Amino acid sequence: MKTTSATPSLQVPSGYGLGELEKESRMGGMGQETQREIRIIDVADFDRRHAEIADEIWRAATEIGFFQVKNHGIPLSDIEAAFVRAERFFALPRETKAQWPLTRNAGWEHKAQIRPSTRTPDQKESYQVTRPRMDGLWPTEDELPGFKEATLRFERQCWEVGMRLLSCFALKLGFAPDFFTRAHDPAPATYQSTLRMLHYFAIDPALKDELGLWRAGAHTDYDCLTLLFQRAGQAGLQVLPGKDAESRAWTPVEPVEGVITCNIGDMLMRWSDDALPSNFHRVRNPQPHEYQGARYSLAFFCQANEDVVIEGPGRKYPAITAAEYLKQRISANFSNRY
Repeated sequence: MKTTSATPSLQVPSGYGLGELEKESRMGGMGQETQREIRIIDVADFDRRHAEIADEIWRAATEIGFFQVKNHGIPLSDIEAAFVRAERFFALPRETKAQWPLTRNAGWEHKAQIRPSTRTPDQKESYQVTRPRMDGLWPTEDELPGFKEATLRFERQCWEVGMRLLSCFALKLGFAPDFFTRAHDPAPATYQSTLRMLHYFAIDPALKDELGLWRAGAHTDYDCLTLLFQRAGQAGLQVLPGKDAESRAWTPVEPVEGVITCNIGDMLMRWSDDALPSNFHRVRNPQPHEYQGARYSLAFFCQANEDVVIEGPGRKYPAITAAEYLKQRISANFSNRY
């Protein structure tokens, strides 16, 4: 298994198919709602408790695909400040945000993401920070004073938590402790992990009873591991463990202050030869009796560097670079905006 540089001889067949997209295209519809446990794992004293925490995370990831962590090291005040920055960014005039259009997973988009599950645009806008790709995509100091510096600092905090959690999977998969840290090295220009600010729009009263609109249609993530921060009182996230996919029985994940919700992405599922499941999730529109205002969330996607080759120990799937893998997935969701 390789994690350092691209292999020049590696060829990805034209039209190479991804089974994740085929599954996603079948995941439309409301389904039903049911309660399941989404485990909250205490990761305090991480270094001393590494093996114990790895066992807990592995059980939650393999049995459910989603888990939450507390005592992760990012102060609540820093999380709250990141949400305030996101609100200020999205409050800018649309013509101002349009200066920074989404390109190669960096920049701003508005209703540009169309899920294979719904074939309609998600009812949201987002701003994505991918460090090496941000030239010309930052607000100026006049527009948002201190925004760039503070955002990059928060991105680094997320990366550190993500690498600690991924080291647990490295341990359980028999990899070197720093296997995934090297695969997500932020120093080179091939780095492609992404911090994403999300703004789901307040519901237009004229549309609140309309079916078929989704804040985010059913999907799996295409990274290794996603860290999601939710705001109290702004619910809507639902998850569907793979073993129950056919039943379409969705479970709500209520926001908990200071807790990070984590899920396995398709990239890590592929890397583990499917030992770790990447499960479907979505953000539904609020029901008429629920809070109808805007919803904000922050997501950090641990995405292996472009030149890293993803190949499981059993070689269940063809080898593919992380760059080509993400290009295929993003193009399928963003109408070739990669």
